Amino acid sequence: MSNLDPETQTRVRVAQPLYQRLSLILLGVVAFFFIMYVAKPIAAPLLFALLLAILLDPVVKFLTRIHVPRVVGIALAVLIAMAALTGLGYFIGTQAMNFSETMPELKSKLNEMGEQAQGWVQDTAHVKASEVDDAVEKVKDEGMEKGGAMVGQTLATVGTLFGFLFLLPVFTFLIILYKDLFLTFLSKLFPRRDHDALDDVLDQTKGVVQSYLIGLLFEAMIVTALSWLGLLLIGVQYALLLAVLAAVLNLIPYIGMMVATLLPMLVAMATKDATSALWVLGAYAAVQFIDNNFIVPMVVASRVQINALMSLIVVMIGGAMWGIPGMFLAIPMTAIIKVIFDRVPDLEPFGYLLGAGNGKKERDQEKKSN
Repeated sequence: MSNLDPETQTRVRVAQPLYQRLSLILLGVVAFFFIMYVAKPIAAPLLFALLLAILLDPVVKFLTRIHVPRVVGIALAVLIAMAALTGLGYFIGTQAMNFSETMPELKSKLNEMGEQAQGWVQDTAHVKASEVDDAVEKVKDEGMEKGGAMVGQTLATVGTLFGFLFLLPVFTFLIILYKDLFLTFLSKLFPRRDHDALDDVLDQTKGVVQSYLIGLLFEAMIVTALSWLGLLLIGVQYALLLAVLAAVLNLIPYIGMMVATLLPMLVAMATKDATSALWVLGAYAAVQFIDNNFIVPMVVASRVQINALMSLIVVMIGGAMWGIPGMFLAIPMTAIIKVIFDRVPDLEPFGYLLGAGNGKKERDQEKKSN
């Protein structure tokens, strides 16, 4: 059946029922997540490379304006980015090696704390010592049984990391090099009447990603400085390493900082006392308060308008699919999807659902206008 108007010979848009549109959207979402889950080894470094390419694009344009050949400019930008990531990894690695030298001392103090906790459980719950010992031994046996699997997973993770570090600069270089090819492909994919909307989506996407990533860099530096200052005042060992780890983990929204707080608390409890661990908890809570109420709204969230509920949901979905890389990619990818949804009439309600608008206020305004 033709969708052409016989009098004007122009294509007439056929309105689909709501249930049909929702079914197609649901099938598309399921297919998208399935493909992303299956294609993780290639899709993860490719998406990271896409974000890095968008971030480095202004650098490449600047180098080109000062008459640096484009290929050379792309190579220089990628090398600078990789050098920065390598320097961060080297710092964390060397500090972690120094930290590992004190592990026997920490282990003995933690064992002592465990014995004290075991005694407290016996006195408080009136549990026999033999029952507590049996429970501890059971946990140890289960840990030994799972040790082989954990070692295998660790080796696989290390192998994946080396593959990722190799693919990331290659993908980033090629994405920037063939940027015009991809843009021309998109323009050929859509009819000419949609080119203005396509250009708007691409510009908005680039602006969102660039502002978000630059904001994350500033946020990481501020969180590192505040955490380092707090740990120094408390007197916790390896304050700089723990502060850098806090900033890196804080890149994972909502969940990362909770994980980052446990390690310095454990170090403070093992090397000092429980009061110091509570001070660490208070210091990190203060840093998180400043971060959530001042740094993020001013530096990060000015362009990424995604409400907190959807942010948490997409972070959990990303973690379930891809682990830590998925948790980091969840917010920028959702921001890109929201830009697309906002420009497609049939998907605009889903873009609004992701956003941080005031639904009640807008409904009241719509009622008044009607």
